[in-house]
Amino acid sequence: MALADFARRFEDSLNRRGTVKRVEKGWRPSIIGFTGYGSTQSLHVLGRAVMADPDAKPLFKPPRLPTSTHTVVKEALDHAEKLSETAQRGWRQFFTTQVGFLPVTVWAGNRMISTRTDRSGYFDVLVEDHGLEPGWHEVRIEAAASEPITAKVLIVAPSARRGLISDIDDTVMITWLPRMVLAAWNSWVAHTNTRQPVPGMAEFYQEVLSEYPDAPVFYLSTGAWNTLPTLEIFLTLNGFPTGPLLLTDWGPTPTGLFRSGQEHKKTQLRNLIITFPDIRWILVGDDGQHDPLILDELAREHPRHVAGIAIRELNPVEQVLSHGMTEAIDDPRLDGHDEARHGVPTIRGEDGYELLIKLHELNARRKERR
Repeated sequence: MALADFARRFEDSLNRRGTVKRVEKGWRPSIIGFTGYGSTQSLHVLGRAVMADPDAKPLFKPPRLPTSTHTVVKEALDHAEKLSETAQRGWRQFFTTQVGFLPVTVWAGNRMISTRTDRSGYFDVLVEDHGLEPGWHEVRIEAAASEPITAKVLIVAPSARRGLISDIDDTVMITWLPRMVLAAWNSWVAHTNTRQPVPGMAEFYQEVLSEYPDAPVFYLSTGAWNTLPTLEIFLTLNGFPTGPLLLTDWGPTPTGLFRSGQEHKKTQLRNLIITFPDIRWILVGDDGQHDPLILDELAREHPRHVAGIAIRELNPVEQVLSHGMTEAIDDPRLDGHDEARHGVPTIRGEDGYELLIKLHELNARRKERR
């Protein structure tokens, strides 16, 4: 038996025992709704089923539809203050017992879809011909033996021609930790409201999106879904645009003990291109790991769907913490001329402020060519 098979069986056995113990204590399945997304033709509704104590207060409030920026920020600040008062630490997010193969029903617009969670308790339901208009909406999710919930979903306008896809760790959020312990520290030890933004990145995103009010924004990370609530709070508190987060599950797979972060990003990027064929994407990442290679590969394969690439360059200390060396490990540049190979403009900078300068320089050169 392969090690990955053994790990999956051990995880399933451990989870089954945990489920039985919690049922005996009166716990029931509970649905966590992630932010879904889609077009006017099809919609992805995402979530997870875990065991929960019905008498305990939820660690995080269910997400609400965006209203005004002031309201959203105020609610996030109030919530962060409560987290600080109780010294809530992120490790509690990971002490969950997932409910695999649980019957789930999704009500979205004029459609009803029935499915089951996977072995890890996750579900990703594709709802076609839902009838929802562009904008933010709520969908209803029901599951066996659990209370119904609502989850927010974003329907991208058919007129949208630009979109932004951003990495999180080391791109919008400073980590200052070795990559091998980063996920554990951020999720298990560090207070959920003490993360620091990369200077100027929120302003950079605002400038990039200023000409495209209907542009969707997605955050693509190899982080675990368990960290979703704290990441949403972090992005809101620090002025980043609202958008769905596409995270992953850390559990064992048929081919390994852990899921491949690179494959997760590549798959999600291609899924977004397929879902929104008329959008040209602005891709933002950092050079601490494999983002430059992944984004460069996408630009070479789908140059018509990529409007530009922005890479945050880590300093030598951050590079060492990321992968053990002082220089980037995956730099696809040939003599520094990215655009010469795939025709996609590429800018680089140590933070959002330098990227803003490079963006203005790029726009100035474009005007001179006209």
